Amino acid sequence: MADETKTQETESMNDYKDELEASFRKLSEGDIVSGTVIAVTEDDVTLDLRYYASGIIKASEISSDPDFNLPESIHVGDTLEATIIRLDDGEGNLLLSKKEANEILAWDKLKQYMQDGANLTVRIKGIVPSGVIAYLEGIRGFIPASHLSLDYVEDCNPWLGKDVEVRVITVEESKKKLVLSAKVIAREKAEEERSHKISMLAPNTIVEGTVESLMPYGAFINIGNGLSGLAHISQISAKRIKKPAEVLKVGQKVKAKILNTNDNKISLSMRALEEEMIDTEAEEINKSVMAFSSNESASTSLASLLKNIKLDN
Repeated sequence: MADETKTQETESMNDYKDELEASFRKLSEGDIVSGTVIAVTEDDVTLDLRYYASGIIKASEISSDPDFNLPESIHVGDTLEATIIRLDDGEGNLLLSKKEANEILAWDKLKQYMQDGANLTVRIKGIVPSGVIAYLEGIRGFIPASHLSLDYVEDCNPWLGKDVEVRVITVEESKKKLVLSAKVIAREKAEEERSHKISMLAPNTIVEGTVESLMPYGAFINIGNGLSGLAHISQISAKRIKKPAEVLKVGQKVKAKILNTNDNKISLSMRALEEEMIDTEAEEINKSVMAFSSNESASTSLASLLKNIKLDN
């Protein structure tokens, strides 16, 4: 019985060995610690650090974001990393700063985001000359107006307070420089949508469109649904031309046949339709000639037949 009790005590001690060692580990100011949130108020957050003392993060030491809302952003059960700024806050707790830890850890996270090409959602918090401000991992980031959208952005004010999906494009920790872009994601999505539309086009389909622009090598034709195709100069007319402007003008409505959609590019031919039309007309003429010849032959045969018939008066 005594041996059994001793074994149970040993197992119990082993069960708590790691926790006991953790609770008595030596910590110093400046160390970064990780803990689980066990309480949240508007003024501070309490962390369980698996240490004999709890960690306290004051609201002012959590984020640099001026609009940061503590109760909405942090919840019981979350895991946070923070820097020890004082070993005793006067009530036996460790005083911590998430902002200081962010300054050390966030830049590594931001570099990883950039390397991974991660898509992240941020909220526009401020307007500055030539762009807007948003916070990511507690770090102030800049989104140039030219990177807010695929379209030209003249006034950034309507973007204030909006959530946008961005990608990290510049991280320079030494200069505290973080640049974000929504445009790169929008461009990729537009390309995916365009690729899908092009994949739905079938070669030899006849389309109607409007001449968008004329180049020395051909004409770009808008065929609708956000798509444009190129009719190479050799595919514009059945007759030889030196430049597209000889037979086309911008804004002109035309019909063309889809030749192919290789490499996600739409190749068009107006010449193919023209040649088909010529072939069709020629075929119709041939049919008419053959019909006429047949009628003439029939008439001649009938006349000969009637000539040999004698009628009694």
